[in-house]
Amino acid sequence: MALWRIRATVDDRPGYLSVLTASLALKAVNILAVQVHTTEGGAVDDFLVDAPDSMAENDLLAAIAKGRGRNAFVSRAQAQGLADQPTLALALAGRLVHDPDTLGEVLINLLDAAEVRWRPSPDRPGFEDARMLLADPAGGSFEVVRPRPAFTPAEFARAQALVKLAGSLLAQQDETATLLMPDGAEVLVRPATPEDLEDVRRLHERSSADTLRLRYLGGGRPADARLARMLTPATGRTLVAVAGDEVIAMANLLAEGDLGEVAILVEDKWQRRGIGTAMLRRLMTYAERGPFAALIAHIAVDNVAMLRSVRRLGAGQIDRDGSMLTFTLPMRPHRSADDEAPATFK
Repeated sequence: MALWRIRATVDDRPGYLSVLTASLALKAVNILAVQVHTTEGGAVDDFLVDAPDSMAENDLLAAIAKGRGRNAFVSRAQAQGLADQPTLALALAGRLVHDPDTLGEVLINLLDAAEVRWRPSPDRPGFEDARMLLADPAGGSFEVVRPRPAFTPAEFARAQALVKLAGSLLAQQDETATLLMPDGAEVLVRPATPEDLEDVRRLHERSSADTLRLRYLGGGRPADARLARMLTPATGRTLVAVAGDEVIAMANLLAEGDLGEVAILVEDKWQRRGIGTAMLRRLMTYAERGPFAALIAHIAVDNVAMLRSVRRLGAGQIDRDGSMLTFTLPMRPHRSADDEAPATFK
């Protein structure tokens, strides 16, 4: 017996798939796996089959035609083809987690493509029969080429999901950095995780009452439940700065509608050393990739260090309301590839 890959289009009507499978069964072809891709032209059925060694490509094509299949594609398959698409996609996602820069190779494996070409222009994502365009999260775009079989909407959606994963991983890498202080101390800035809760609680305990007042605008130390929500916001980002085994600063970007509110807490003995500014800049980079129309910061009038830090981000607007200042910095317009309909090629 020999492994073959078969792809054919059938009318998306009750019973038509069974006609095709019955035609294959009459030739002693055993179906090992099947996927169904919904398209405008009908249901595209993708089979992995085990056929008698005596069968040739023309024999399989004849059986497909007799089973009312059309636009047929047949090719020999390898044993690794026995892995179903969800398993393959998860394995490739795991590979991206370890190395986001392998996105091009991952797309070749996912789509069984002949070639992936990188293009410097950020082309609009989309696909046609033999070509697919995908955004490169690092800049530019990927052109995926596969002469046959034709790409389907399901394959485009899978590829887009892996592109989005690679983009998230690269963004996390961008937000991680080691800062070298003038005295030689090293401070690691990275995205926060739920496991940081205890260290962030200790950061608040070590911070003076005045530092907490400036951060929370008169409020005291937040309860643990609120701190936990701040570490992993549903929309936004939280960074922590770590020196040795202690969290010595926390910077938050929290969503308020289409606005992103930023705030920073830096332990007293680590203040005025550029840590807050470095964290703010990384939050701004994150915000520019997201759905935010502007960044805002609510600042006590006597919080000179925070006011200096936000002014370094750009020429924003500052409004005063009593003892509080509000800094607003518009973000550059940004549209995610997820917000766009696939391009139609002519």
